[in-house]
Amino acid sequence: MDLEVTGDIWYWRGPSPFHFVTVDDEGAEFLREIMREVTYGWGMIPVQARIGDTQYTTSLFPKNGGYIVPIKDAVRRAEELDDGDVVTISMTVTASRWH
Repeated sequence: MDLEVTGDIWYWRGPSPFHFVTVDDEGAEFLREIMREVTYGWGMIPVQARIGDTQYTTSLFPKNGGYIVPIKDAVRRAEELDDGDVVTISMTVTASRWH
């Protein structure tokens, strides 16, 4: 299952600071529909993600009825991205059913 998301990079300053992009409503609706079949717990959905030329493995986090995509610091550095930049992320759900 493939999904593409475009959005602003935002920074969460919690105990484990990280950068994220919010999945749009259409993408979040689809993810909620398949979540029970692909989650490994707590609503987390494993994906193979690509931004520009950089591919990485991560998991989508459930948040406020939707999902957010973590952006690793190594990916942001490789693609020269920062807070507020608009980015397109191509993702493939990697749960065994979708291989």
